[in-house]
Amino acid sequence: MRSAIKKLLPLVQLTKTMPKYSLVTVNAKNSMKIKQFQSQYLLTHTSKANFAIKTINVPSMGDSITEGQVHQMLKKVGDYVELDEVVCSVETDKTQVPIRSPEAGVITELFAQEGENVNVGKPFFVLDTDGKKPEGAAKPAAAAAGAKKEEAPKKAEAAKPAASTPAPEAAKKTEAPKAASSSAASQKPTQMAIQWGEKNRTETRQPLSKMRQRIGQRLKDSQNTYALLPTFNEVDMSNVMEIRNKYQEQFQKKHNVKLGFMSFFVKAATAALQQQPIVNAVIDGKEIVYRNYVDISVAVATPTGLMVPVLRNTENMSFADVEREIIRLGNKGKEGSITVEDMVGGTFTISNGGTYGSLFGMPILNPPQSAILGMHAVQNRPVVRGDQIVARPMMYLALTYDHRLIDGREAVTFLKTIKEIVEEPSKLLFEI
Repeated sequence: MRSAIKKLLPLVQLTKTMPKYSLVTVNAKNSMKIKQFQSQYLLTHTSKANFAIKTINVPSMGDSITEGQVHQMLKKVGDYVELDEVVCSVETDKTQVPIRSPEAGVITELFAQEGENVNVGKPFFVLDTDGKKPEGAAKPAAAAAGAKKEEAPKKAEAAKPAASTPAPEAAKKTEAPKAASSSAASQKPTQMAIQWGEKNRTETRQPLSKMRQRIGQRLKDSQNTYALLPTFNEVDMSNVMEIRNKYQEQFQKKHNVKLGFMSFFVKAATAALQQQPIVNAVIDGKEIVYRNYVDISVAVATPTGLMVPVLRNTENMSFADVEREIIRLGNKGKEGSITVEDMVGGTFTISNGGTYGSLFGMPILNPPQSAILGMHAVQNRPVVRGDQIVARPMMYLALTYDHRLIDGREAVTFLKTIKEIVEEPSKLLFEI
């Protein structure tokens, strides 16, 4: 092999004086024919392309995820990227994943644009690692993302058709350049004018994101597979609110985080799950899987849809630990940086619709869990205490459970335990 390479070296020098298309025969152990090559291409290919030009494939985005959709492209052809700098974000059916550059260099080719689908392991972009960083370095990915978001409304306003008479011919001309990338064009919202009497009205059509499709599929599967049954109760929030107001300042000073209602319910649910382990269990085929740990999923609303990141081992967490973790996961959700690992697992879910003013409702089970707790808004209502009718801050609670596994007695006892602990938080101290 080495002897063959040595004999090829003089041939490379010889090609500088050869015509564009040639036929060369090299006498070695095995005769090799090199047909129709250009000397400049051969030199570039052997010296640079093999080492500096690298094709970057779409990385793994989590277990069972094979494809995604380019959500936001932060770099374009010709841009210089640093090591580990975000090139774009890809939306999967579970979360948004930032795609980072494994090396520094200049992007010379992109195989996908915003709105197009990409497959794990397939080529995504080409990187020239010999490319030089331009003077006055490019903006960081975060700044570029912010700039792009600011420009988006302006572009949308500029592209918005006049409210008077629609121009079909002009619309066709405008859409013509987009035809080259049909998949990308199909992902962008389309607007049409509808005439009704003397008024012009518009409708905008936008395809469902992969995440929204997945959310809808999981919720429908939950209804089709599980024997969903709800039970309800109400809880007096007087003591929780009194404790919260009394110790808020000291708590925040020591732990650098505010004391919220959610930590009380997380700790109360954890205690109730330990007392009623069947609610923390799940059906797997013809078996019941019992867990000796508690991982509580907390529903978080994000710009791309509802997500349920997990608080792990809540039986070992303090109130401050719960509050810090909820804030951390909530911020990741708002930033679109929640990972699949943040949402994998979970043995029970708490959904707080009361944050948005919901007074009463029945949450849908979060597969493959067996129960979900719905919290609602706190409102002053008249209740009977002793022989007196008094006003108390009350909250409705709803528990949806899988009746195939959990009987009504266990479900009602579980929800009543949460109610009693929230109304008397001191029970947590004595574990009763």
